[in-house]
Amino acid sequence: MYALIMAGGSGTRLWPRSRGSGPKQLLGLLSERTMLQEACRRIAPLVPDDYIFVVTGEAYTDVVRQQIPQVPAANVIGELEGHGTAPCIGLSALYLRRLDPGAVMAVLTADHYIEKADELRRVLGTAAQVVEEGRLVTLGIKPNRPAMGYGYIERAEKLGHVNGHDVYRVEKFTEKPDLTTAQAFVESGRYYWNSGMFIWKVSTILREFEKLMPRFYAQLMDIDAALGTTEERAVLERVWPQVENETIDYGIMEHADDVAVIPADIGWSDVGDWTALSELLSTDEEGNVVVGQHVGLDTTDCLIHGSRRLVTTIGLEGMIVVDTEDALLVCPKERAQEVRDLVKKLRESGREEYL
Repeated sequence: MYALIMAGGSGTRLWPRSRGSGPKQLLGLLSERTMLQEACRRIAPLVPDDYIFVVTGEAYTDVVRQQIPQVPAANVIGELEGHGTAPCIGLSALYLRRLDPGAVMAVLTADHYIEKADELRRVLGTAAQVVEEGRLVTLGIKPNRPAMGYGYIERAEKLGHVNGHDVYRVEKFTEKPDLTTAQAFVESGRYYWNSGMFIWKVSTILREFEKLMPRFYAQLMDIDAALGTTEERAVLERVWPQVENETIDYGIMEHADDVAVIPADIGWSDVGDWTALSELLSTDEEGNVVVGQHVGLDTTDCLIHGSRRLVTTIGLEGMIVVDTEDALLVCPKERAQEVRDLVKKLRESGREEYL
């Protein structure tokens, strides 16, 4: 099995810590190790370092190589520009096919938290067996609340029980439902959160690209013909800007005929915003999560994330306070998702120096 760790994205909902110059996957938000380093560490017993590939923005390739020196430098793939997860995966599949046409490819993320690394490795091992039949496999997370910010996977009939894991055919995918729909999904017991982790044979996913995204597949074939030659860079620079933005979920998974889901009890979080991060960190006697220096009066159920300065608060409840050297964020926990909108407003107002 080969692992492709996607380490692109800007983590805008974790602004002002996560910036264009240092996105969340390259930060140590939960430990001294960065999220990328943790992602490589938890699969290392299953996937050798030489079989780990990381795809990131071209601007981050040097820092990625510095953070994971155990992974060969050539295994760090820099995209000229981001076009979504489908092009990222398609390009990476070309590199893997050159190495091993029969490769099994596990697509993982650099910016998620997984508490149970042992169980992740076990379920990946199960998935590697299931994909030998030509299926596309995704890992589903049993929802513990009706979250509206996640995609959902509806299971159909059971396909089997492999190595202690149930395997189901996927009925359909639903993106970010409203609260009423999400509540119905959770109550039905048939739905899982979409973890964004996928397993398939390289030959299978390239066949699906050919069938479901033919224009992009033709572009991949142009690139494939130039890989390993002196024309590789020139062809990438010519073709890649023309590639359309697309997610692997919509471009492939929602339309493929043979997709399976394996429920994975791995202690998963996408660490998608400050509230999600606070749920993973320990609290003090007032129920506050404190990173850095804080002195408060009548302050409860807050996330206080400082840098060098002392942060002081009075009378706060259920708030997020993130203090960096050049920017301060203050918002209620229930509006943490709107940090992305705030970043958009900063960009529209020309405040690029803060992004």
